[in-house]
Amino acid sequence: MHGRLKVKTSEEQAEAKKLEREQKLKLYQSATHTVFQKRQAGELDESVLELTSQILGANPDFATLWNCRREVLQQLEAQKSPEELATLVKAELGFLESCLRVNPKSYGTWHHRCWLLSRQPEPNWARELELCARFLEVDERNFHCWDYRRFVAAQAAVPPAEELAFTDSLIVRNFSNYSSWHYRSCLLPQLHPQPDSGPQGRLPEDVLLKELELVQNAFFTDPNDQSAWFYHRWLLGRADPQDALHCLHVSRDEACLTVSFSRPLLVSSGMETLLLMIDESPPLAVEWRTPNGRNRPSPVWLCDLPAASLNDQLPQHTFRVIWTAGNVQKECVLLKGHQEGWCRDSATDEQLFRYELSMEKSTVLQSELKSCKELQELEPENKWCLLTIILLMRALDPLLYEKEMLQYFQTLKAVDPMRAAYLDDLRSKFLLENSVLKMEYAEVRVLHLSHKGLTTLCHLEQLLLVTHLDLSHNHLRALPPALSALRCLEVLQASDNAIESLDGVTNLPRLQELFLCNNRLQQHAALQPVASCPKLVLLNLQGNPLCQTVGSSEHLAELLPSVSSILT
Repeated sequence: MHGRLKVKTSEEQAEAKKLEREQKLKLYQSATHTVFQKRQAGELDESVLELTSQILGANPDFATLWNCRREVLQQLEAQKSPEELATLVKAELGFLESCLRVNPKSYGTWHHRCWLLSRQPEPNWARELELCARFLEVDERNFHCWDYRRFVAAQAAVPPAEELAFTDSLIVRNFSNYSSWHYRSCLLPQLHPQPDSGPQGRLPEDVLLKELELVQNAFFTDPNDQSAWFYHRWLLGRADPQDALHCLHVSRDEACLTVSFSRPLLVSSGMETLLLMIDESPPLAVEWRTPNGRNRPSPVWLCDLPAASLNDQLPQHTFRVIWTAGNVQKECVLLKGHQEGWCRDSATDEQLFRYELSMEKSTVLQSELKSCKELQELEPENKWCLLTIILLMRALDPLLYEKEMLQYFQTLKAVDPMRAAYLDDLRSKFLLENSVLKMEYAEVRVLHLSHKGLTTLCHLEQLLLVTHLDLSHNHLRALPPALSALRCLEVLQASDNAIESLDGVTNLPRLQELFLCNNRLQQHAALQPVASCPKLVLLNLQGNPLCQTVGSSEHLAELLPSVSSILT
């Protein structure tokens, strides 16, 4: 123990302690064996309560014995009078409290207390709140006790304002209190419900300012404590986007309709319903599938179209998709003589990657950014402050702050090298978001992402209409399955990366040219997805390890017979 001298024990003392432990173990095992025998024989009486009390009093985390006690108590409920039962419950609550003093973080003990009080006609919830206060006085970060307090508060219908005041008292005493900050994030949306705010809940401006002042006091007091930074991130976090049908694309050549959504769906299992109507006809029975053929949640789904719906004799065809669960729909028109048609939302940064900011909220964020920069000057190596500055810049104006944000990323990686890979992925995500925004503003179907240091690809469902994509000179290790959503892609440049997997190059119906020079493709089997691209005519594999094996050219010709030009 801290501050205590270690006293050497003699062999006799060590032997005596060993014998004492062995004796306790024999008693423990004997009592446990007896309990299991009685349970198997159906002898669920008060003697089982006594035996389990001996064991649980020393080891409250024996879950099976708590189950035995519940079985005994359920039987005794039918046998005893109300007065006798009240005495039994009082004794059980006292026993539970003694177990909590042995281990205040015992899952089984807190759960058993919930179970016991839930079965009582008039439990004393006020006493339970006092119990929670006593245990949180000892350890204000005991999340088991916090969970139990939330249960008690809900059962007793404690006003959220009173619980919020309780969190105030604990936070003021010790800012480093994850559970107390978290509880505030649950209580504030109840106290200040906002229309259309989603499950995360936005806060009114005045409430937000008050909370920001509180949390600023916390991280200026102890900048290295994580709990206040996490709460700060929740305060400034975005609400869940509304369900939306982002893009609808129809291809006459592939006789296929593709649709992208604001979130991943699982359509094939019947969990979500999509209806397709053509030219005001009744809903058609079509088979929906993901672009990569996997039966998993996906933001992009497609279906084959009947030949009659693509008849070029009519001046146009109208395709409408209704997403019944999201209560939204979208339609697009395929004109006579055209090979494709689409309808896409006007994508802005607010819709795609951040929620709309009111003038008041924007002012608040600017103030927070200024405060964090001031703190960063005092604490230049504080990783939480650096990350928060980056996130605030993203929320305010991702394009305006792009150059400055990249500098902060570089500083943050130097300060926190253990999370360099995570930071690289986050940086890649933000850069790709900015590139998508720039592409949308320019209204083009070509996206250049070369020389950006990308380590991962995301938001690929936003690139449904892209025809040319340049990913060369990055640090990508794979072309992910989500890449198969790019149904219009004709040219893909991915040279000079570290690519080992091509799972995303699957069933790309229009892909004609694929550049994969100077990557890390080792086996010919890695090219199997490429064989599913029917229009591919040029494949450049120069500089890959697989090109150095004997007979590589012949093997590739057999694997990809439809590709007319394979450069090795």
